[in-house]
Parts: sequence; structure tokens; C-alpha cells
Amino acid sequence: MMKKICVVGLGYIGLPTAAMFSKSGYEVVGVDINEKAVNLLNKGEIHIEEVGLEGLVKRVVEEGRLRASSTPQNADVFIIAVPTPNYPDHTANLEYVKTATENILPFLKEGNIVIVESTIPPRTINDFVAPIITREGWKVGEEIYLAHCPERVLPGRILIELVENTRIVGGINELSAIKAAEVYGAFVTGDIIKTSAITAEMSKLMENTYRDVNIALANELAKISDKLGINALEVISLANRHPRVNLHQPGPGVGGHCLAVDPYFIIEKAPDESPLIINARRINNSMPEFVVEHVGKIVDKGAKIAVFGLTYKGNIDDVRESPALDIVTLLQEKGYKLSIYEPHAKQEQVTLPLSTFDEAIDQANLILVLTDHNEFKGLDEVKIYSKMINPIIFDTKNCVKINSESIKYYNFGNLYTMSKKKNALI
Repeated sequence: MMKKICVVGLGYIGLPTAAMFSKSGYEVVGVDINEKAVNLLNKGEIHIEEVGLEGLVKRVVEEGRLRASSTPQNADVFIIAVPTPNYPDHTANLEYVKTATENILPFLKEGNIVIVESTIPPRTINDFVAPIITREGWKVGEEIYLAHCPERVLPGRILIELVENTRIVGGINELSAIKAAEVYGAFVTGDIIKTSAITAEMSKLMENTYRDVNIALANELAKISDKLGINALEVISLANRHPRVNLHQPGPGVGGHCLAVDPYFIIEKAPDESPLIINARRINNSMPEFVVEHVGKIVDKGAKIAVFGLTYKGNIDDVRESPALDIVTLLQEKGYKLSIYEPHAKQEQVTLPLSTFDEAIDQANLILVLTDHNEFKGLDEVKIYSKMINPIIFDTKNCVKINSESIKYYNFGNLYTMSKKKNALI
């Protein structure tokens, strides 16, 4: 019976995964090159923010079922959950996957199961990971079982969705899929579907590409509506009354380790066959400039802007690929004075100094909301009116509720009411 799991990579997916297997009775060692993460975990503490994770980690560490190391250990199952970022040309950087696979080679023994959870381009398991193990002398699929099981969870709900969501297990052969599926049966209550590795790879990419393309449609609608003088948010609300329509919401761009990255893995493999995916990426990547353009219609250059939120989505601390960071850079280049209020991300994650709510809005000309944190949904309007100069809010996430008529409020529904002349309003 399998007793021990080695999870390589203790990030937003690896750490919750390690904790869940520990909770289910496995002995788990988590491996990471981040010494801070390793040291914190061994004290029962965590270096990331996720609902319910802190208490779970504390408990399983105290019970002796989870510990951390800077190097892999002997195990029955090896799970690779390392990042797969893009190179500047948007091709996949598989160096972390390569290094993780090479690092576990000295610890492999016959009958081991190797599972890659990292999001990867199609054919990575067959053409990249399997050859590394084969070169060590192992018969992959017979002596070492190899599979891809992509994560499919929503930040803020990871511990719930790790259990309840359907898991796709793609084996390099049928036996590998069966063996890997048995591993997840320890705690997954959702369906566990077995398929080929390449199908699992593509299914994960298409899940996120689907969302990216649909967000691009909403963002394109926002641009069209701005030009034609239409309330884009009302259009979406009305269109979604159709039983077979579900338009997404426009926003300042797309971020995170999935939606802003994964579509490029498909484009890389079949660029001529993916023009829709390419254009969706271009549209979503254009939104920071669109936001900054409209900031310029509200306030003069040199004005103080209170930026609310830097993470790529609300109520998490993850700033990876966040469009808010691009918007901040563009605003700096145009000479605006910025103060940042970010109640979830930590100072070491960003370069600009973070401020409190009061510090951020003091003598500011504009609040620019870039993330839908809960803290932004019900702002202190009395403070805003008393501390800001002619208070204005530009809410790119359509999350702020403002009651005072003394505070001007813009979102993607009423952008068209901004004058085409800077600093003038229709």
C-alpha cells in the first residue's frame, strides 16, 4: 500500500495538495527551493494566503504527517507542482519541470508513480518528461508509472475544490492512468476521469482558453460600447437573460498563472490554427492601456491616484501576471503620483510602497479600483469626501457601491459619459 508522497513545489497548488494528502493519512514531504517556505512549513506556518489552509497545515504538521525539505525524499508517489511561466516570446519555460523531474531521479524505485500537476503544453509528458526518466534506465509505463493530472481549482476555494471537483488523470499509458487515479481516490469525491496524457494536457489548456476568449469578447464589447455611447454592463445583463447566453464581465485585463499564460501553450504548438486564441490574448493584453487612456480623461497628468488592488483577482494575495501591475507601470510613465492600497498582497511581492486606506486617499484626485477585494465593496464615503480632492472613483471591476452623489463614479457601464476632451465631463 502506498504510504508516502513527495510533492515538489510548495506554491499555490503544491502546498494545498500536500496538506490534503496529509489530511487523508499519507506521510507527505513537501520540497521547495524557497528556504522561507520550507522553514515556515516546518513550523506549521504558511507563506501564501488561502482560505482554510493555515489551520490545516498547522494541524497536519503538528500531527507529524507533513514536513518540508529543500531536496526530494524517497516516496511511493512523486507529484510535480512547479511553475511553468512563459519566456518573453510567450513560449513555455519548462526548466522548472525539467529540474524537478531530474531531481527526483535518484529517489525513484520500481513501482513509483510520477504525476505532473503543473500546467504544460500538449505532448510535454510524452516528449519531455518521459524521456528524462527513460534515460535513467526505467521503462516508463511498466516500471515507473507517469501521468498528468492538471489542477482545476479556484483561488479562495482551493481546499474545497481539490476535494469536490472532477479530476482528469492522463496517463502515458492506461496502467499509468489507473495507478495515478488511485492516488487521488484518497480524498477526491468528484469524478476521477482517466484519459491519455496529451488529452489531459489539452483539456486543461482549453478550460482556461475558453475563459480567456470569453473575457476578451466582454472587453471588446466594452471598447465598442465606449465608442458608440452604450452602457456595456447593461448590454451584458440583458443579453444574459437569454437562456443560452452567458457573457463574462469586462475588466482591466487578465492575470494569474493560468488564463494569461495557458493559451500561449496552445499557440506555441499550432500558431496557424489558433487565430481566435491569438486575438483574444491581444484584446485582453490591450486593456491596461485602455484603462490608462480613460484615466487621462478624468484627471491631469501629475494628479495623485489612489490605486486600489494589485492582485489579479479579489481576496487573494497572488500578483502573478496581474494587469494591475502593467497599469501601475503605465501610470508611472505618464507622470501620475501613485499611492497603493492593497490589503492582501505583501510588501515584498511588489516594488511600490503599500499604503493604508487613509494614506492612499489623502489628497488624491482619483481612486482607481483594479481588484475586487471585499474591502473595496463598501468604502467609507465620508472619509473619501473629506480627504480627497473632488473625489472620483474609476471602478474597473464594477464592485464598488457608492451612495453619495458628491462622489463621481465610473465603471465600464458609463465610460462613454467621459468627455473626449481631457478633464472635461459631458
